[in-house]
Amino acid sequence: MDRRQYSASSQRNREPIAEVLLSRLPPIGTILEVASGSGEHAVHFAPLLPQYCWQTTNYEEDQIESVIDWIAHSPSPNLRMPLRLDTTESYWPVETGGYADMPITGIFNANMIHISPFEVCEGLLAGAGRILTAGGRLFIYGPFKVGGTQTAPTNETFDQWLKSRNPAYAIRDQEVVIDLASENGLAHLEAIPMPANNFLQIFEKQ
Repeated sequence: MDRRQYSASSQRNREPIAEVLLSRLPPIGTILEVASGSGEHAVHFAPLLPQYCWQTTNYEEDQIESVIDWIAHSPSPNLRMPLRLDTTESYWPVETGGYADMPITGIFNANMIHISPFEVCEGLLAGAGRILTAGGRLFIYGPFKVGGTQTAPTNETFDQWLKSRNPAYAIRDQEVVIDLASENGLAHLEAIPMPANNFLQIFEKQ
């Protein structure tokens, strides 16, 4: 049985994201993908970044299964099977001491913090602050408000739809995320505009 899931947005945004990663990742290490979703990003990025180990993760079991089957379909020697990761936990699986692919010099997260409670975003930034080596970088992709304002009418509509699904969901304010990152030792480097009114926010561990 093929358990692979498919994401149209992953197909659209993977090339622009890859371009940024290739130019801004630290030179070596493991890239921890927090919330790998379907797994399509992982199988696309890993072969482009052979000098890194690409560690997948997910929280939901069906998405873990999708990543497993994507890796089986499109294997890469530097691509690791998914770990179950809940960002709100005090310690992540890579912090247990038995994780072999340290150090983690990059964390990549796409389309998560707006479709989950804000505690998940808080956990992501706290975990990145704990785990990344000095000079390591965190990349967060997705829609953001800027100065408390939506950047496009379509994002305003999307935000309303998110809140109708769950009042805890919302497009996050860029400045709020930057301030919280700073509290966790992460300096904001860039907010790169991306297709479809998204951004790639880049932070560096101090």
